[in-house]
Amino acid sequence: MPIGRIALISVHASPLAPMGGAKTGGMNVYIHELAREFGRRGIAVDIFTRRAASAEPAIDTALGDTVRVIYLDAGPRLPLAPAELSPYLRDFSAALLAFARDAGIQYDIMYSHYWLSGWVAMRLKRAWGIGFAHMYHTLGQMKKRIAEVSPNGPDHRVTTEKAIVQAADRIIAATPAEQAQLRWLYRAARKQIAVIPPGVNAERFHSGLTAAQARAQLGIAVDRNMLLFVGRIEALKAVDTILEALHVLRERAPELLAKLHFMIVGGDPENRRDQEMRRLQSLSVTLGIEALVSFVGAKEQSELSLYYAAATAVVMPSDYESFGMVALEAMASGRPVVASQVGGLQYLVRDRESGFLVPARAPISLADCIIDLLRDPARAAEMGAKALGIAREYSWTRIAERLLTVFEEIASQPLHNS
Repeated sequence: MPIGRIALISVHASPLAPMGGAKTGGMNVYIHELAREFGRRGIAVDIFTRRAASAEPAIDTALGDTVRVIYLDAGPRLPLAPAELSPYLRDFSAALLAFARDAGIQYDIMYSHYWLSGWVAMRLKRAWGIGFAHMYHTLGQMKKRIAEVSPNGPDHRVTTEKAIVQAADRIIAATPAEQAQLRWLYRAARKQIAVIPPGVNAERFHSGLTAAQARAQLGIAVDRNMLLFVGRIEALKAVDTILEALHVLRERAPELLAKLHFMIVGGDPENRRDQEMRRLQSLSVTLGIEALVSFVGAKEQSELSLYYAAATAVVMPSDYESFGMVALEAMASGRPVVASQVGGLQYLVRDRESGFLVPARAPISLADCIIDLLRDPARAAEMGAKALGIAREYSWTRIAERLLTVFEEIASQPLHNS
């Protein structure tokens, strides 16, 4: 059955939200780019998200003539963390049902993102009698294991995620690693899971600038190498591992460190309440490398190509990444990636071809890889070229086609009931 109209549910992640905030990142980019690609194909897409500010309109058509971002009132018109949104999911669902009823709209399929939206999709499936695909983006069970925390009493997020497995017609996993986690931790059936990665807009990240030109625009000496981190400032991103690796360079390769700059893109360096930001800033001083490190804050997607172009390499030492959109963006910019061998990163980055994979929380191994790249510029350039070639395999055109095939299968089959 051809798909003509999609309800894309994203309770807490608006595709139009400013990037680099506390909880804006790869999911926002995914929804933004995928909806635009569907819209270019003439498919009507309604993206339902929560109104977090009074200035947000009821409907925004900035993504195209057939793509609408629809803001629904559910809870206060204030930014709220995902963990604070559970009490307002019933209101969100009721507002979405009322919108569709009043507009006389019927959807062919729903595509929900993150567990909050999956809860809404389960409720709408019963009301509308249509199927839905779901993408988790991150798994509560994995975050608990990495952080080694156990909640007091039932974990509402994990309980809901398990219910979504039972109710969803298909689950979209970004990588085979996520597929394995879903089968192991959530008892999802193999045939229920489709492994389809996110895509990348390669044109957006091709700046046309040389590294020297980009560094000059950023105020960095053109004869310096630059390492780059892009992402949210939170403990799971393990930015402290990069700082510790640079401290290792002080002992092993001081001549390289003297011509090196490390730039951290993400968060708000002036936010005194951000404990992780404060901790990283203090750590750079303690390690004696503060003069080599700059915290430049969050940047919009449209600005990132300049930072990627200036980088010698992009470093992602995360404890957990379901996929790793930043790595893919860096690769689309022709830059090698040094990443932890975790989650989606171990599939995206090809070790010693397009970058390096290292164990998580291993600053010495990370330092060794950085030294290899800095001492062999020709190899770094070769890895960057390889990375660019791999990134081109992840065009949004290809990703959208694969998703539409799954959506058409769902719409053509009898409704899956939990």
